[in-house]
Amino acid sequence: MKLAEMTTDEALAAVRTAPLVIIPVGAQEQHGGGMAMSTDTVRAVGVAERVAERLAGRAVLAPAVPYGVSPHHMAFAGTMTLSPATFMHVLRDLVASLHDHGWRQFLVITGHGGNNAALSVLAQEYVRSELTFAWTPVTSVVADLITGVSEVHGHAGEAETAQMLYLAPDLVQADRLEPGATTLDDLTTTARLSRQSRGPRLSVGFDAYHKRGVLGDPRRATAEDGRLLVETAADRIATFADELLSA
Repeated sequence: MKLAEMTTDEALAAVRTAPLVIIPVGAQEQHGGGMAMSTDTVRAVGVAERVAERLAGRAVLAPAVPYGVSPHHMAFAGTMTLSPATFMHVLRDLVASLHDHGWRQFLVITGHGGNNAALSVLAQEYVRSELTFAWTPVTSVVADLITGVSEVHGHAGEAETAQMLYLAPDLVQADRLEPGATTLDDLTTTARLSRQSRGPRLSVGFDAYHKRGVLGDPRRATAEDGRLLVETAADRIATFADELLSA
């Protein structure tokens, strides 16, 4: 049910039989010295494909948006970013295009946490519209399954690396994986303040966290851990989508 591989006649038929469009979005940004900059896009697509499979023909999978909101990674070579406004404009235009063809339900799956704020704002814009716009991250959906990790973990750390070892091991250079900031004591004051879950909010660049922009120790990751996270995330998101389609 990949929209990019359909003919226009097949897409016309899919409007009636597969009312939900799944749009994976990611980023082009650094993931330390051992993992590809397409990591967030690869993970979003991997989960999105599995969600579409679980929905058994009731959803179509749109082509991925491989760029995201990544200004906090611009200290690292190769990173490319969209402004939040541009990112939202791109998604608005894509949704509007498919809406013109008859689709009314949309689910965005993001592999990049930097897209979350823009997606939340965009979702608010659609609250009173005739279409349904939902979005979900990947890793936080299965946060309860992430165990045995560093005190500080996250970007390019144990969980993301595990997912990549499962989905695209060829994009992980295991011999170049290295630990980043693993404890609160490793963080600068501004980085530590940016991570608190309550109180004032602060955004900082990832070079303020660690010179390599890594949180956690990716050397601990295993493909088996990645399988659990990816497949469970797909299960949980598909359950949500199934209920959405039945509403």
